[in-house]
Amino acid sequence: MKQKVVVKVSMPCERSRSRAMALAARADGVISMAITGDARDKLEVIGDGVDPVCLVSCLRKKVGHAEILQVEEVKDKKPEEKEKKPEEPKPKPQLPVVVHPPPQGYPGGGYYYHHHHPPPRMVVCEEPSSCPVM
Repeated sequence: MKQKVVVKVSMPCERSRSRAMALAARADGVISMAITGDARDKLEVIGDGVDPVCLVSCLRKKVGHAEILQVEEVKDKKPEEKEKKPEEPKPKPQLPVVVHPPPQGYPGGGYYYHHHHPPPRMVVCEEPSSCPVM
């Protein structure tokens, strides 16, 4: 549920306003926020599932006095958008793809390097032992 929360916050200077905005931005579910009011003392937060009580308690701890003024549900304007005919996406012109062969001397570039490894050494014991694995 998308909702709009208006909180009155004690923000006497620009620093406290920016701090309040930063705290509101970090809250879960916040989509947008703004500072409103004649005295620029109201913080308007719009979000999906924003907890106003948690937001206010965080603002009280970090900024100063804060109180909830209004909490209301925000209705989306999507039904109006559905009535309009959706435009078909225009196909993007395809750019030619240029493939360059890899430089000579690199793996896959025409040369294959084969490293000759000597066979592993085998230890042959001429004495009979009690080890069944040889």
